[in-house]
Amino acid sequence: MKKVLILMVLMMMGIDFTEGVKKVSWRLHTLFSVECQNYFDWQTVGLMNSYRKAKQPGPITRLLSCTDEEKKNYKGMHLAPTFEVPSMSRHPKTGDWYPAINKPAGVVHWLKYSKDAINVDWVLILDADMIIRGPILPWELGAEKGKPVAAYYGYLKGCDNILAKLHTKNPELCDKVGGLLAYHISDLRKFAPLWLSKTEEVREDTEHWATNITGDIYGKGWISEMYGYSFGAAEIGLRHKINDNLMLYPGYVPQNGIEPVLLHYGLPFSVGNWSFDKLAHHDDGIVYQCNRLFPEPPYPKELLELELDDNRRRGLFISIECINTINEGLVLLHGASGCPKPAWSKYLSFLKSKSFAELTKPKYVTPATLKMMNEEIVKAPGDQDEGKLHPKIHTLFSTECTTYFDWQTVGFMHSFRLSGQPGNVTRLLSCSGEDLMKYKGHDLAPTHYVPSMNRHPLTGDWYPAINKPAAVLHWLNHVKTDAEYIVILDADMIMRGPITPWEFKASRGHPVSTPYDYLIGCDNELAKLHTSHPEACDKVGGVIIMHIDDLRKFAMLWLHKTEEVRADRAHYARNITGDIYESGWISEMYGYSFGAAELKLKHTISSEILIYPGYVPALNIKYRVFHYGLRFSVGNWSFDKAEWRKVDMVNRCWAKFPDPPDPSTVDQANQDNFRRDMLSIECGKTLNEALEIHHKKKCPTADSMLISKGDEKTEESGTSSEIGNTDAGITITNRVTATNHSEELVSDQKDEIPSSFRFWVVFLWAFSGFGFLVVVYVVCTGHRRGRTRMKHHNRRRRSSNAAFMDINGRDRHGRDVDL
Repeated sequence: MKKVLILMVLMMMGIDFTEGVKKVSWRLHTLFSVECQNYFDWQTVGLMNSYRKAKQPGPITRLLSCTDEEKKNYKGMHLAPTFEVPSMSRHPKTGDWYPAINKPAGVVHWLKYSKDAINVDWVLILDADMIIRGPILPWELGAEKGKPVAAYYGYLKGCDNILAKLHTKNPELCDKVGGLLAYHISDLRKFAPLWLSKTEEVREDTEHWATNITGDIYGKGWISEMYGYSFGAAEIGLRHKINDNLMLYPGYVPQNGIEPVLLHYGLPFSVGNWSFDKLAHHDDGIVYQCNRLFPEPPYPKELLELELDDNRRRGLFISIECINTINEGLVLLHGASGCPKPAWSKYLSFLKSKSFAELTKPKYVTPATLKMMNEEIVKAPGDQDEGKLHPKIHTLFSTECTTYFDWQTVGFMHSFRLSGQPGNVTRLLSCSGEDLMKYKGHDLAPTHYVPSMNRHPLTGDWYPAINKPAAVLHWLNHVKTDAEYIVILDADMIMRGPITPWEFKASRGHPVSTPYDYLIGCDNELAKLHTSHPEACDKVGGVIIMHIDDLRKFAMLWLHKTEEVRADRAHYARNITGDIYESGWISEMYGYSFGAAELKLKHTISSEILIYPGYVPALNIKYRVFHYGLRFSVGNWSFDKAEWRKVDMVNRCWAKFPDPPDPSTVDQANQDNFRRDMLSIECGKTLNEALEIHHKKKCPTADSMLISKGDEKTEESGTSSEIGNTDAGITITNRVTATNHSEELVSDQKDEIPSSFRFWVVFLWAFSGFGFLVVVYVVCTGHRRGRTRMKHHNRRRRSSNAAFMDINGRDRHGRDVDL
């Protein structure tokens, strides 16, 4: 009986074991595509080291695209298991130079000619500039036959416009995905040829390369391969399981509870004063230079002092993990290549330590990491249909065609990318036709262009703030959106985390906003004059989360009420509006509150979303937005956005704001002040980080730091007229910042003068001096000769002309003294 029981248990275990084997017996192959270049070789070293450390199952193959000429001089065949692919960097038919096409071409070639493609069930496709942190198993991620898994690439706006309609018969099936691709082999065989042909098709469609169509900030068709992927999948009806948690860009902040298993270092990132940008190493032969590594990042212990927020600190740890993994791969490769043993250093010791091995041991996906974008559930208050999917979000912010808004846009977009905010973002850019012709900042953000209402077309009133409601209304009337909630922010904001309707309890009829208590007009005659429901007036603004249905009804009222309040000059007084300048400048804010009251929209007012730098933060609150609309300071350093109104921080290469103090120097005696100052420093630092990343893209060489003399003069005079003046009632009080900035401009102007120009200035001065001496010499000798000829004649006439001679003698004496 005992033996029978044991046999039954073994049989039961055998059933479970068989099911387990079925899962682990699936054959997985990982692919990544590169070219015969130093740039891809060091990326290969990093990826291969991470592949081993993460214990990724199955073989890995590098698809190496090279011309015959490149192969003759290529030294890196030993860097990874390799399958050689004919290069298509230069298209064999069109002659177009587009190296990115090698990725789909390489996959097609591998499927057709590699034996490994026969003996495989699942294929994982990665990029070379990635670091694997833990095993990536397609079946564990939720991939199925007919449903591949991919990472979210939200900027592929061409899926929603004419581009998709032109290039696929199923535009509604276009998924904004890329990066990590987990495919069943049968799906990949059907799809790969279309990936290649659609890439060629989009690449040839030069008429639709514009940023507002593709989302490509360069407008050069560089992301044609990504669209080729999405359009090819849509063509055969492949719908993806989209995951925005598996992959993280170093420098971005991971969400709470989510463990990314893949890092994609395609963008510049920084930790404190250290930074890394892969483009700076485009032709770096570091792989073949014994014992040379990339600059070492800060050590883990140093990060504990840099950041107080747990998730942001975890993001810093992930950033240094990325570069340390690449450097560790270089150390191992150099050792295996016969390089001499390197001298001892603290950093090398760290890379070989148990603590580093512990920090970089394989990471495994959490349930939160595996949650797909279309599987998250929200239960919003007031909604009857429980169990609905998380609603789509779209973020809007309003600007104008000025350099003042451009540097704010750069800061906003940088923070948006770091924040983890779901959904797409659009800049509402209000410009006159004349300004638009001269405007340079089209590529700073995904943009919807709006006619400017700075000067009201009917009344002639100059009031730029009206552009905000006018732009929102224009966007609603001209853009088709499937977003259920709209988040409206200002350009002078820095995002620190996601702002979502499900977290802050927004629902239909119940928008969310932040308190603006100074809007006292909600409590007096102003509200009674401008809304039929003054009791419903909420003192709110800054951040707005509103259901799209409410916004469609409300936007027109927001604009009309703004016009109405602006025209009511009889009630501009401070005791009525709370406006200290009594200029009607906050009419748009009242337009918002009175318009919402008219529809009886009742706001959920949250004081946990927004904070002004310089204000003391409440304890244990993770504010999602900095609003740097007011001057703030830390010690002798301060920042006031108004002082930079006419300074071109975006087009002037390497321009930045005065650096805030080092966090380690901040006085910690008063904890309230310490927390306040740390937030202020974070805001200033984020703005400068955004500018630095922008300049690295736009100004890759030191030569591009030189700007035209005329631009510099215009910029300097603009700054001079701004400082010490008032603009729209804003008083400049920050002398430290003004002084620092003027010093920067003077320094830049000095550096700007070419050495050849200095030489000619000196030469002209020298020539002028020499000429002057020659003239003086000629005059002097002429007078002396005159005196000799006249001497005898003067003696004879001395007695008769005594008076004249006295005067002449005094005159002559005077000349002698001067000479």
